[in-house]
Amino acid sequence: MSASVLFDTPGPKAKVRNRIYAVVGSLALLALLVVSIMRLSDKGHLDYAMWDIFNYAGIRQNIADALLATLKAFGLAAVGSLVLGVLLAVGRLSDHAAVRWAATAFIEVFRSIPLLITIFAVWVGFLTDYSMWALALGLSVYNGCVQAEVLRAGVNAVPRGQREAAYALGMTKTQVMTSVLLPQAVRAMLPTIISQLVVTLKDTSLGFVILYPELLYSARLIASNTLVNGQYPYVSVIVVFGALYIALCLALSALATWIEKRGRRAKTGIKVSDAEAQAVVVTADAGQHGGTGGAGSAQN
Repeated sequence: MSASVLFDTPGPKAKVRNRIYAVVGSLALLALLVVSIMRLSDKGHLDYAMWDIFNYAGIRQNIADALLATLKAFGLAAVGSLVLGVLLAVGRLSDHAAVRWAATAFIEVFRSIPLLITIFAVWVGFLTDYSMWALALGLSVYNGCVQAEVLRAGVNAVPRGQREAAYALGMTKTQVMTSVLLPQAVRAMLPTIISQLVVTLKDTSLGFVILYPELLYSARLIASNTLVNGQYPYVSVIVVFGALYIALCLALSALATWIEKRGRRAKTGIKVSDAEAQAVVVTADAGQHGGTGGAGSAQN
């Protein structure tokens, strides 16, 4: 039996046993799903009237406004977290001890404080009348600290020889950071950066605590104020708003995949002009015959 890195490759008996476990587990999950659907149906949560509420113009407008509010807060938080992340990453990589310690202290403090507390503190202490800005600022601070660590890891992953070569060319530290290190760090860590932006999008749901009318706040408002056949449509509201969050996160994930593929194509599939191609051929020929030519010149 061949062994893999993490576990032994299963033999014939183990494969049969694993298949039995998979079938039994799948059947158990399917049975649980059927029982749940039947219970919801018996309680009337799957009746047509529970879902017909989304045909009302007022509820549709409420959902559209909530979606727009969520995207506004996310847009501000995304830009703010990326800008703050770059500043904090540069600060943590600074040669000045005071700047490095200040950036480190800021990151460690706000990464340790729960995000909900940060948002609530900003809202109560500074922006009571501006809940959108309080939510965006709280998200920017926390996610900016996370993005800073991601960017710092990307910068440290760049081969040291590249910065040394840049310094040898006479570039300043600012030029090395902005022209050599940060672009490569962003490209290398782009999937992680986009993944953190997905987290930022989902965290906009914390805005309901400070009464910001985002999706979760709107869902709670609709579910608790719309009475259908003597019941509140919590199930239908959860399904619809959950689908909206899933759609938004999938859109961001698709954007991350597209950007990553485009980056790979830009790195390996750049078309070379005819003049550049001829220069490459000449350089290659010179490299192949350089030793012989040099020896002949020396003998002459």
